[in-house]
Amino acid sequence: MVKTMKLGPLLFAILIAVVSVSSCSRQDEMTPAEQKRHLEVVLRSQNGDYWKTVKMGAEVAAKEFDVALDFRAPGDEADVKGQIALMEQSISSRPDAIVLAANDYRELSQVVEDANAFGIPVITIDSEVESRKAKSFIGANNYEAGQLAGKQLIKLAGTSGQIAIVSFKQGERNTELREQGLLDEIAQYPDVRVIDKVYSLTDRELAAQMTQNIVAKYPDLDGIVALNEISSIGVADAVQQLNLQDKIKIITFDSTSEELELLQEGVIQATIIQNPFSIGYLGVKNAVEAAKGKKVPSRVDTGIRAIDLTNMFWSDNQKLLFPFIK
Repeated sequence: MVKTMKLGPLLFAILIAVVSVSSCSRQDEMTPAEQKRHLEVVLRSQNGDYWKTVKMGAEVAAKEFDVALDFRAPGDEADVKGQIALMEQSISSRPDAIVLAANDYRELSQVVEDANAFGIPVITIDSEVESRKAKSFIGANNYEAGQLAGKQLIKLAGTSGQIAIVSFKQGERNTELREQGLLDEIAQYPDVRVIDKVYSLTDRELAAQMTQNIVAKYPDLDGIVALNEISSIGVADAVQQLNLQDKIKIITFDSTSEELELLQEGVIQATIIQNPFSIGYLGVKNAVEAAKGKKVPSRVDTGIRAIDLTNMFWSDNQKLLFPFIK
């Protein structure tokens, strides 16, 4: 006969307490995960050093503020419809907030308003949208960036000569602002003539081919300003292939590893950099605040800087160029 063991009242009470504490502990462990805020980040492109750095800044902020992030981006910055579809997917997931780097100032405005209708705050980064429903814009002043590019060109190429502009996408907001700032700056020098302006979209080879065509048509060209990362590399490729780096001054935008190498080699003379790490970080930070119902600044200017061989190794500039290196 098997004897059943009877638990004394004290032992029984202890076991009940242990089970209760264990159960509460498991619930406590689950609660933070269940309550963790969910943010969607929709970028302009999956590709490019610039967007990788923006993403890195966003991930650092997500870890600091204990939020979950989902990233979405089209393969090409020119794919406006694709980005709209991604925004619609983000809205359907009902996140606590969305961080958006819009591929088009006007076309993305409707999905921002759609998000707002569902009570989802949208923080725009890098590029703005034509909607008052966006809670905040975080990024550089692109008009001033264009002006700074013009100042660098005049300093390097002189107050007279022929220059060309290799831009990104006609009608794109950031492009328009950079162009206008550049043109307004060089308009102060009547002997500087803009002999051509072309748009290379997100095609490095097209930017290189357009540059070669410009040089063939205007052999006395003195300088080129390229207004985004991809056009910058394409222009530099063409000038280097033509062996004209000692003649044609090149001003670029952004700070990819290729651009920095070309800067050290003397193919590029100066580049206008933004602060993509801070843009990503502050985008998530403000999105967390907006998700909590707190007021966020309507605009945050993350600054611009001209980098050349004389200052690229300054400690402050190294932090901007390589934010992921301690």
